[in-house]
Amino acid sequence: MFCRLPSEILMKILSYLDASALVCISITNKLFCQLANDNVLWHKIYITELGQNKTWTRDEPVLKMELQDQAAGYMKQMYFKNLLTRNLKRWKRLLGHISCHTGLPSKTEQVLRNLCVTWELTVTDKSGHEISLYQLCFFACSVSPGRRSLMAKLDMQPLTKSAQVIGQDRMVQLKLLQPGILIGVWRDQCSVAFILFTLHFHRLVERSIQGSSDSPYVEEIARAPSDDIDPEYGLHGYQLHIALDSSVSELMSGSFPQLFCHGGNLFMLMHSLKNTLHYLTNSSQHMLLSGNITLPWRCEALQGSNCCIMSLTLLDEFCKPFKYVSSPISMELEGTPVSCGYYDYDGETYLIYFQDSDIQMKMQLIRFRAERQFILVSLNVYVSVCYVNKHFRRNH
Repeated sequence: MFCRLPSEILMKILSYLDASALVCISITNKLFCQLANDNVLWHKIYITELGQNKTWTRDEPVLKMELQDQAAGYMKQMYFKNLLTRNLKRWKRLLGHISCHTGLPSKTEQVLRNLCVTWELTVTDKSGHEISLYQLCFFACSVSPGRRSLMAKLDMQPLTKSAQVIGQDRMVQLKLLQPGILIGVWRDQCSVAFILFTLHFHRLVERSIQGSSDSPYVEEIARAPSDDIDPEYGLHGYQLHIALDSSVSELMSGSFPQLFCHGGNLFMLMHSLKNTLHYLTNSSQHMLLSGNITLPWRCEALQGSNCCIMSLTLLDEFCKPFKYVSSPISMELEGTPVSCGYYDYDGETYLIYFQDSDIQMKMQLIRFRAERQFILVSLNVYVSVCYVNKHFRRNH
């Protein structure tokens, strides 16, 4: 019945819609596709939202004639082209504000909110059928067309066979497929209960919007400048920022400046570690972890597990991201109480451990039984010498 109205009345109704509504209504049928691409409608939106009226300066009748001479959808393309240009300039300016604690842009979340970025997790079975499992977004609607940018594409079958079990309760077993990807498997059915995908903040805006639907965004390799004067160039001046989060709150956030590697430690670890690693440590600070280290599920029947999300950012001596990781990790009971520094801790010792091809991380925590709190007493980070040499163009 609505489509039987005269075109003049339909155009009047459409003139009250914004850009997002016009895009949505244009895909309903051929008639609304034609009407919603009208240049006069989009010129009004263009002027209202972008405040630019330099191209057309004549009176309204002449303006309408000029717009009607253009192909349908011309002003719509002009609107999104200029909107994209304006947004690119805006988010690049916002991302220029670097946090002194993390070395990363401090307004990344604000930019993602302003760009109305959403992330969609899609699973494709052997027959090619796609199922959208979960969508995370800051806003429920978007003012731009639904353009997809591929973040990552993975074959889960071989990963599942070699997956590391990092936690379980009576109903679900947690398997870490690779850093950043966790699946929960029903123990009695061996079927997937949920999938957790974690993203690090480093270049998250670029990775989210600058790839295509077929290929992800590829970060440009920025080599650190070489230094032939300092013989230990690349072994000092590191900064580490590490944060632990559950799905509902932040457990810990700490920064460790001026980390370095002694030559002796480098030599010793080259012989004692299989992957030839060098050692960074800072044990002068004992941090309190707020809350329990659990990764609760979105289901009342499940109790969670001793897991959390780790975000690790290692900066080089130029305060540029050198290595970054965001991944679920587990906490395991290590052994009897230990003595650390000038204090003896009467409580269980727990270990949080992470490893990939380039970096290892070990955190030692003590649990105070009376206070029901965790204290971080040791934090060790090992980085592959090959990775250091590749970054600094050295041969340590």
